[in-house]
Amino acid sequence: MISRKLSSLLRHAPKLPGRALGSYCIDPTVGLSPEQKDIQAVAREFALKEMYPNMQAWDEKEEMPLECLRKAGELGFGAVYCKEDHGGTGLGRLDASIIFETLATGCTSTAAYMSIHNMCAWMIDTYGSEDIKAKMIPKMATFETLGSYCLTEPDAGSDAANLRTTAKKQGDYYVINGSKAFISGSGHSGNYLVMVRHEGQPGPKGIFCILIEDGAEGFTLGKKEKKLGWNTHPARILSFEDCKVPIKNQIGGDNEGFAIAMAGINGGRLNVASCSLGAAQMSMDLAIDHLKVRKQFGKALSEFQWNQFKLAESAAKLHASRLMVRDAARHLDANSQHKVALCAMAKLHATDNCFEVVNQCLQFFGGYGFLKDYPLQQFLRDIRAHQIIEGTNEIMRMLVARDLLSKQTWLIQ
Repeated sequence: MISRKLSSLLRHAPKLPGRALGSYCIDPTVGLSPEQKDIQAVAREFALKEMYPNMQAWDEKEEMPLECLRKAGELGFGAVYCKEDHGGTGLGRLDASIIFETLATGCTSTAAYMSIHNMCAWMIDTYGSEDIKAKMIPKMATFETLGSYCLTEPDAGSDAANLRTTAKKQGDYYVINGSKAFISGSGHSGNYLVMVRHEGQPGPKGIFCILIEDGAEGFTLGKKEKKLGWNTHPARILSFEDCKVPIKNQIGGDNEGFAIAMAGINGGRLNVASCSLGAAQMSMDLAIDHLKVRKQFGKALSEFQWNQFKLAESAAKLHASRLMVRDAARHLDANSQHKVALCAMAKLHATDNCFEVVNQCLQFFGGYGFLKDYPLQQFLRDIRAHQIIEGTNEIMRMLVARDLLSKQTWLIQ
């Protein structure tokens, strides 16, 4: 069921020029319902018109494209899988995957930030009080207010359950001390979803989630980090020194923070895997056109069998990754018992293999692929982050292995 907000936009979505979808084996529309194809078409038009022509400039200037985000909000892309009650678009996780994949063809870095923002909006919509939802979701849905997910610390990355940022109850407030690292959107965000620890309560059970608004007393931002990619949104260290936050800003229960963080990150892993699909898809399209036009030794590059083999291998990696991501999205939509392992598996497979696809496509371009006048190097730099964020791919392997080793095997059931 498409939300009223998106349904009204779909009726006016123009048909797009260019390659006829469905003409090749990595067609991203395969298996989608008519409604999902319409959603994809809206995202594709936005990616090609609003994002792709600007991605190089955004990257070079290292600026956050706030105007672009606002326009995306008008299409319903700011709170994709939040309920419609407070302005969300009301779509499912498979729909969201399709949207983020398609937006990433226009600018992978910006699409990735949109996915993080959506994860934050969903966490508020799912676990926040009615007052917080009514206050925050409408502005997040339009990207008027941006969101940041704050779990990682300078000394707690993969070992997130041992985070050290503490909160002490003092009257109607929590007094928070500690720091967070690598926080995407920091400096522009209005809402920071921060995982903190009740003083004296070690381990994951002592963690809870609290929303800290920009400008809170005792909350300071570090310098903007210089990054290899993902340059269209900043990352900074956040510091909390006797930072006073109202108790009413707590999201969920006293000992639910780690579970909330992990619930959010299941979707985050799916989202970033989807963004990897988009980067690989656009890189493949660019490479196919290049191989047909570029000539060496008197014939087109597409006529060399080595290039044909590499192109076929890349297509197989992309198609397999897409099937895995969309299958995990269906499990997440159904709240399946396998959602954690399958989201981890999809993130692992898609981000590793799509990076290889983009890298091979850059190789097809030869020296031109290495120039910043060409988009392949930017897709490569941006997609590299996806093997690290939302849980490193080493951690994804641990999650999948844990699932395999903790369950009874099928043959002996």
